[in-house]
Amino acid sequence: MAKINYKAALVAGIAAGFVSGLVKLGWENLMPPRTPERDATNPPQKLLEQLGVPKSVTHSTYTYSGHQLPWVSYLVHFSFSSGFGALYSVGGQLLPWIKVGQGIPFGLGVWELFHVELMPKLGTVPRAKEQPLEEHVSEILGHAVWMWSTDLMANQIYQHLNNQK
Repeated sequence: MAKINYKAALVAGIAAGFVSGLVKLGWENLMPPRTPERDATNPPQKLLEQLGVPKSVTHSTYTYSGHQLPWVSYLVHFSFSSGFGALYSVGGQLLPWIKVGQGIPFGLGVWELFHVELMPKLGTVPRAKEQPLEEHVSEILGHAVWMWSTDLMANQIYQHLNNQK
């Protein structure tokens, strides 16, 4: 059994998670998961508000090229993506079955856990049966592509860092 370079796996997962977070944002531009009304307060904003963070913070924006962009939502989005990238990368070194299917089953499991189970139970999003079909299609495909891209990048970065020795 090869020795695991935990530092390289962690760095690879965080970096891959950040980049795959960009992939997921791009996906959501092509197939928006929520209606404009439901996105007025998106799930990261709603969850933070449920935790007591004021709306003045959760809806804070910055301006780029004339667009108001939700930096707090992006902070949550990229933290989530990098955190799961790290979990996937390190966990996949310890338990290789986690990486079955190039991360797609893992990504679908994350979708199931958060979008079907946890966030509806917390009242952050409607129950799965009350969510539109378009939301499920976007989120299912988006999570598959998100974790697949995490897998590709994390593996490459991990190999690169291990060859730097």
